[in-house]
Amino acid sequence: MSKLRLIRVLLGTATVGALTIVLGAASPVQAAGLKNCGDNGIVAPCFENVWSNGVQVKMTFVQFNPAPSNAPTRNFYVIAPQTGAPQGWVPFLHDHVIGNLSAQNHQVRYHAFFVLCSAQGIASGGCVPAMTSIPGFGTIPFANSVNGQKLTSADTIESAANAGLLTLFDTGGVVVATINPQQ
Repeated sequence: MSKLRLIRVLLGTATVGALTIVLGAASPVQAAGLKNCGDNGIVAPCFENVWSNGVQVKMTFVQFNPAPSNAPTRNFYVIAPQTGAPQGWVPFLHDHVIGNLSAQNHQVRYHAFFVLCSAQGIASGGCVPAMTSIPGFGTIPFANSVNGQKLTSADTIESAANAGLLTLFDTGGVVVATINPQQ
């Protein structure tokens, strides 16, 4: 196994393990009394805020690591905190970004990616990293901004990744979640 593949497997395993503990299984019916995932004593159900088109909305985590499915899956990006108040702090400080919200509050499958500054992005100064320590794996360059822009929309992340300034690291993690666009 190549070193890069081993690192991916280890990071994916750590991410899955940490998020399984934090997110567990949740019922959208119980959403009214939810606590933040970082504050609830690691008891599901829980919520965390996410960015979508520059706006923070509440995401209710319904299930982590669900059974394989042919259902459509959207991208769920994990980035460096974009403000002084991180959206998540377990197992490390981070924020989240998803694409456009639908008009309905229904369950969606999300595939998780770490958003990292690429070597090209760091060398050019185009990507500003927040060096983030993940216990057992070392320090990783989570993306904080690209070309002076905060990363609060999927379009900004995907454009910068296509330009080579960011690396989207597939964690292998999948979550099922709901979002109320009015929140």
